[in-house]
Amino acid sequence: MDDGKNPTQIKAIKLSKYTHALLGSLNSIKPKTRPDDLSKISVSQTVSFFALAYEKVRNAVEYREDHQIRRAAIERIMRRLLTLNPTGKDVADGLIRELLWARYFDADSLGSQDIDSIQKIIDKYIFLLQLLIVGRTGSQREFLYRFLIDLLTCEIEENLNPSGSQKNANYTFFIYQVLRNKIKLEGVSEDQKNAFFLAALERTFRRSDRSYQRYHLFITFYQPISSFSTEELKDFSNKLPIIFDKIDLMVKNPFVDHLSRFIKKQLPAFLILFSIIKDKYAHIEKIISNKKELWSEVELTCRQKYQGIKAKMTGLAIRSFIYIFFTKMLFALILEFPLSKYFYREVNYESIVINTLFPPALMLFIIAFFTMPGADNTTKIFQRIVEIIDADRSFETSIAFVRKKPRERKPILIFGFTIFYSLTFIITLFLIFEILNLLNFNLISQAIFLFFISVVTFFSYRIKQIVNEYYLSEKESILSPLFDFFFMPILSLGKFFSQEIAKLNFFIFIFDFLIEAPFKFIFEIVEEWISFVKKRKEEII
Repeated sequence: MDDGKNPTQIKAIKLSKYTHALLGSLNSIKPKTRPDDLSKISVSQTVSFFALAYEKVRNAVEYREDHQIRRAAIERIMRRLLTLNPTGKDVADGLIRELLWARYFDADSLGSQDIDSIQKIIDKYIFLLQLLIVGRTGSQREFLYRFLIDLLTCEIEENLNPSGSQKNANYTFFIYQVLRNKIKLEGVSEDQKNAFFLAALERTFRRSDRSYQRYHLFITFYQPISSFSTEELKDFSNKLPIIFDKIDLMVKNPFVDHLSRFIKKQLPAFLILFSIIKDKYAHIEKIISNKKELWSEVELTCRQKYQGIKAKMTGLAIRSFIYIFFTKMLFALILEFPLSKYFYREVNYESIVINTLFPPALMLFIIAFFTMPGADNTTKIFQRIVEIIDADRSFETSIAFVRKKPRERKPILIFGFTIFYSLTFIITLFLIFEILNLLNFNLISQAIFLFFISVVTFFSYRIKQIVNEYYLSEKESILSPLFDFFFMPILSLGKFFSQEIAKLNFFIFIFDFLIEAPFKFIFEIVEEWISFVKKRKEEII
């Protein structure tokens, strides 16, 4: 393959120093030692069954990506335990047992040494928390508390899953090393650019939520809180409010948005490469050093990923709809009947049926038009992987330049485009309300309908990102401008409703404050009873 256009021609690949470094770092990772029979923590399968069922229902009412669920569960459990026991004394045992109940970790995979290590981490954070929030009130106190809880829950998860977190860190650093020289930011020092690049990688490659963005950036520039001694924390605590503010400002910097878009376009090749490394690690250097073998693996892996997209998309669509139904739709439908009865003295049952059935139908309709990547995309991914792992430096040093300020546009055109874009909101909403008026929707039903379709459209757009995950360059449909004209206003509203109104999630309040605490208390009593009976049985035998 002289120019990379024939993927099946045999040709050796000289691996770059970054590729060798990645393979070496992955080889040095040791799996977490499983506890012995005496120290391992065993939990009742009966309790585990009900706890797992509870967690499935609880997670359905709060939309999160799969890789974010466990950390969120740790945060939820820690907040409840610290509310009941502010000193944090001996809470690690309860935390780990609850994680095992819900099967966030494999049975018998954690032991008494994990309880000890997690308790030491908690003790450090409680000590620092007392140093930071004493004498502070209002929003500053809440900000510091929330930031420390984010750091604590992330550190707990990575401590319990060290090999997984280390692999992700190695993959992240590899992308950073390969791509950081491909872009230059105007008016920004090299150190600042590198920091922004890491923040962008957190958002795009790792798809981290705010908690992990904060944690990974913090430990990149400093070290985990548990690594500090008590005296070091006393000296360091005065600097932390400023450090926390700077980290949040870094994450929100406009340059991070630019870098995120740049990285996102490069990711498909990295994702396929990492998947091959994971599945074929025993022979990976031989595979990626030979273009014919590499092509075979890339072609097979891509086909598997494309097929997996459909299953993943279906599952996410179901989860999204459950989330919308429980957190938004059911609450709105409960309001629609009494409010219509009160203000209009009648209820339009047709509008209730439409508001119930149309949103899921719309989601299915939108998803039906999603197209999967094809063979051309696979060839492009293969060619890009070769560029990434090859010792040839030309790929890494081709530079994209990002200006500090956008290039000046003609102000008259900008004004005109702004007016035109604003008109799309008016036209789209006008057409929707006119159609609903013909169906005899009252104002309440119209508002609920608009709410439903905007949220569903936004979630459908998020599901579309799964399809785009392996698209190296997506082809735009000729109907895209028409779609954008009518759906962008709805999409913008859906984003607003999902991000802002989600903070008022009524069902999360019910679960966290009215259900979870008594449920977990009952689970603990049942666990103790089963353990007591088991010991009595062993004594008889």
